[in-house]
Amino acid sequence: MPRLRAAALPELPATVATPRYDRGRVRVGIVHLGVGGFHRSHQAAYLDTLMNRGEALDWGICGVGVMPADRRMRDVLTAQDHLWTLLVRHPDGDVDARVIGSMVEYLLAPDDPGAVIERMTDPAVRIVSLTVTEGGYNITADGGFDAGNPDIVADLAAPESPRTAFGLVTEALRRRRDRGTAPFTVLSCDNVPGNGDVARRSFAAFAALGDAGLGEWIAREVRFPNSMVDRITPATTDADRAELAVRFGVEDAWPVVCEPFTQWVLEDHFGQGRPQFEDAGVQLVDDVVPYELMKLRLLNASHQALCYLGYLAGYRHAHEVAQDPLFARFLLGYMEREGTPTLRPVPGVDLDAYRHELVARFANPEIRDTLARLCAESSDRIPKWLVPVIRANLASGGQIDLSALVVASWARYAEGVDEQGNPIEVVDRLKDRVMAAAARQQDDPLAFIRDRDLFGDLVDDERFRSAYTAALDRLHAAGARSTLEAWTAENA
Repeated sequence: MPRLRAAALPELPATVATPRYDRGRVRVGIVHLGVGGFHRSHQAAYLDTLMNRGEALDWGICGVGVMPADRRMRDVLTAQDHLWTLLVRHPDGDVDARVIGSMVEYLLAPDDPGAVIERMTDPAVRIVSLTVTEGGYNITADGGFDAGNPDIVADLAAPESPRTAFGLVTEALRRRRDRGTAPFTVLSCDNVPGNGDVARRSFAAFAALGDAGLGEWIAREVRFPNSMVDRITPATTDADRAELAVRFGVEDAWPVVCEPFTQWVLEDHFGQGRPQFEDAGVQLVDDVVPYELMKLRLLNASHQALCYLGYLAGYRHAHEVAQDPLFARFLLGYMEREGTPTLRPVPGVDLDAYRHELVARFANPEIRDTLARLCAESSDRIPKWLVPVIRANLASGGQIDLSALVVASWARYAEGVDEQGNPIEVVDRLKDRVMAAAARQQDDPLAFIRDRDLFGDLVDDERFRSAYTAALDRLHAAGARSTLEAWTAENA
């Protein structure tokens, strides 16, 4: 059985699609920070599509690992000549296997930050893209930049050996400015409202802490297009590796699994050119916001709506929850009654069809997306995806009961024990804080939502407090399924 690498591509079975272009001709034009499953199923796949069309060969990707934990990714991709297999799982059980070849280099910043900085300083690099997670922009609850973060303090003290994306990108931009090289475009691909605008504020604020003039130059001269990205990409498992070997005869240490659906809506705002993304199906628009809000408040918030309640009820995978008619009705109820009323018109999108398509995507049994993955890092997700829905509906007099139930389900989940008495491994950068608050809520039902960094002043709103405490009481007394059954009966 061939192990995936460049020399083995001709040996792969015909059932595996391989790059049709000469990878030896691909030159780095994009540096991507934060190479995970999503980047490899999304942006890298779009570029591979373009390269298969004979385009974009000067837009190859140099991947960058920012964290020490990225060493394994570096080792795997280096051993495989930066190739991986994308497994696209269809609901009927069909699987498409495709080798992605658009990445041609990978650097690990903790080992050699100077090499990463110089790669980004190269005039051939015209885009630096990011998937650094929702919490990776170092934004405080009031929208400011957290200058007290120890990693930020360390980077400011040693700008030539930074440990954060801020330090790496800012030093590269400083060198480009000083050398008279035009700045690259910074392209955020994270699930953050106004991700380009947030990135601009964050990078400019970081730079200004060390050099006010550099901060002003970045804010003025560097392009930060907004984007909306979408493709469900669960974590790779050993079962995925084994299936690839048995079904397709390929040994790949780190393939990527994803759903068939993919979407990328991108603001056409680049400083040094861009690939012809539209030839690969990317929607180039003047205003991303309507599409972004649709995705964040329907898809992402609905993932939160299903994950805690489903986990508490005993499910462990998203498709199990979405295939349960009771939970599917609840998801559609949230989207129709609370999420959708907060949206602006979305050009070219039938929102009713989009809502039902989301439930069908969640229900795809071949994806096997774990609820544990969806429940992780909630302190970075709920405040960005669901709290804005609650605020908008409170302001307009709209419904909030289902959103309040989702927040209550997170609070119940954060107690660390499910309804069967099994321990829950809470994964969150604020784990100790949220679990301590959840532990106090038997004595103080509002303890969880008193965290103003996460919920702002929602605890002061009587209407939200009432809906939230009623939902939490019902979850404690009757459990998740009975709570949803009661809601269904009340709304029959």
